[in-house]
Order: sequence, then structure tokens, then C-alpha cells
Amino acid sequence: MEHIRTATAALATVFATIAVAGTTGPPELPTRTAAAQGDPWAGGGVATVGKLVTQLGDGRVGVCSGAIVDSPSGSVIATAAHCLTSPRHPQRPHRAWFAPGHEGDGPGRGGPVPAQDAAAGGVMETGWKVVSFHTPPGWDVNRRLEDILPHDYAFVTVERRDGRTIQDTYGANALDYAPVDPAAPVLPMGYPAAAPFDGATLAHCSGRAELLTARTAHAANVGGLLLAPCRLSRGASGGPWLQHYDAATQSGTVVGVMSVGSEDGRVLGRPYPAGAGRALFAEAAAA
Repeated sequence: MEHIRTATAALATVFATIAVAGTTGPPELPTRTAAAQGDPWAGGGVATVGKLVTQLGDGRVGVCSGAIVDSPSGSVIATAAHCLTSPRHPQRPHRAWFAPGHEGDGPGRGGPVPAQDAAAGGVMETGWKVVSFHTPPGWDVNRRLEDILPHDYAFVTVERRDGRTIQDTYGANALDYAPVDPAAPVLPMGYPAAAPFDGATLAHCSGRAELLTARTAHAANVGGLLLAPCRLSRGASGGPWLQHYDAATQSGTVVGVMSVGSEDGRVLGRPYPAGAGRALFAEAAAA
């Protein structure tokens, strides 16, 4: 059985160079069964789920996913911490944008495009500008990635446009905190960019997840939600794990964000802890 790779590999931020090196991480996750295994979302995008593009200090472009969550400010996006900083890229992005309901043109549509443009998918031109980044204190990128993976959750705060918030414009998902009810089916979503995906199309998995414990998982993954098989790849990082999705409002309850995955189709969602997660949310909502 393949070892689960770290957040900078199997579900890493996807850079313009596409090839992202990784290291071997926490081993031996068990296998569960899911209904959808990485299928395109019927009907295109989901209003409250979007693509997060970051402009890094070395000139590369990173691509992740995220979701609008209900907040007093109306401007908070849930995503993964490794989408913002990591041991390989410790500095926060110079700039970032979030595009809700994104339905862009990916590579292979309308002919070849430069790798950086394909990764960004027009988000830098049309997305909502990120005005602040919020990672938990436990996400210390000076430590080993395995040591900080339990803290792989984050928020970003985005601009207002013409006096309106992103939540006013597109709606929002509820946000729940650990412990998560594993009996309710989960719906992970995101914009996977590694083959066979194009980075432009919203994809999803579905099924009942397993809540990992010290008896069933490496310490770095304890408390995470395991779903398998699920083929979501790099670029889906930070995408929401939803429960109770309502097609009418195109929203549900975010119970975690996409954190890590393995090459054999197992993915892990990282819930927001009740204490540190609430504190971080309050910080993002006040920004």
C-alpha cells in the first residue's frame, strides 16, 4: 500500500512548473468506499466554492481551492494552511485571488496556453483580491511537515466590491468544528489540476468518511476524515468537505478542508478544531 504523501506533494499547491517534489509522509491509511471518485460537478461550478490562486515570491503561481463560509464580515474563505505557506515556501504569497463558482478554460481547451496562465485560469484578472491571510499558531513552517499537518487549516479574507461582500453576492456555507459526525456523508470539492484533470473544472467525491484515531492512523492524521477511493489531485487542496449540501442554495456545512492524499486514491479532510479553529475564524472575520 502506498504511503500517504505530505501536503506539498499529492494534494499540494500546484505551481506553474506543474512538477512539484514531495517527501514520504505519514504511512498506511486504511481504505474506505466512496460513490463519486473525482467526477466533474454536473452543471459547472458551485457558487460558494471556488479557486484560490496565489502569486509567490519566486515568480511561480500556486493553485488551490476554497469555500465561502458564513461570517459577520461576509468576506471569509476557508482553505488549507499549506495553500498559503509551507516548509518549502515559508513566505506568505505576495498577492492572492479567490474566484467563486469558477468555470474557466483549462489547458487543452482552445489550444495550448502557457503553463502559468493555465494554472491561474484567469483568476488573477477576475477573482476577488485577498486582503489578509490567517493560519493557526500550530502551523509553524520551520518545523517538519509531519509535525504541523494537524494544523493544516486556514482562512483568507477578501475585498469588498462596490460595498458588497462576497457572501452578499454568492451566499455562504455554514462552518462546523470538530468533532465531526462521521455518520453523515461528505462531499469534498475542488479544482484538481494534475492529470487527468485540467485545473479549470470543479470535481467532487462523495461517501461516508472515517474519522481517524490513534488506533487507525499515523499521529499526523489523527482527527482527520478519510475518504477512499477519491481521485482528487493537486489543486483540490483547501477545497471544502461539505455535509448537508443544498442544491437550491449551492451551499452546505464545511466540516473540513482538503489536506493530504495518496497516489492510490485516498484523501484526508482536516476539520477545524473547536478552540483554535474558532479563534482563527474570529481573527479572519475581524480583518
